[in-house]
Amino acid sequence: MSLEKDIMSAMKEAMKAKDQTALAALRAVKSEILLAKTSGGDEGLSEDEEIKIVQKLVKQRKDSARIFSEQNREDLSEPELAQAAVLEKFLPEQMSEEEITKVISDIISKTGASGMKDMGKVMGMANKELAGKADGRTISTIVKSQLT
Repeated sequence: MSLEKDIMSAMKEAMKAKDQTALAALRAVKSEILLAKTSGGDEGLSEDEEIKIVQKLVKQRKDSARIFSEQNREDLSEPELAQAAVLEKFLPEQMSEEEITKVISDIISKTGASGMKDMGKVMGMANKELAGKADGRTISTIVKSQLT
């Protein structure tokens, strides 16, 4: 629950600073957390579940920004990227590509994966091991490059 408290205090700071971009991003996280808590029952959310919510919102904003950029709508793309940057402060530090490559190489050697037919098995293990530390798209790209 510490992430929820951190977000609430950051919301207060954004309100005081009149930072509308940060406030919009933080309100979105708070809303998603409240929805998850009410649909999940009385036990609340674990910190891993809260991090997954923030990761989902960052991914949504980056995807939206990419689409806006492709359509030459930088006026819409920039606020999305700014909100993603605000939300990324609440995520654990991301691993570098070299570190991810090393972990994936270890997984491939453990499983004996030899080709693209084993990608599902490698991706499953990699996603479990790298949860919260690496983006799924990055993991997928590295796995594909190592299995071909």
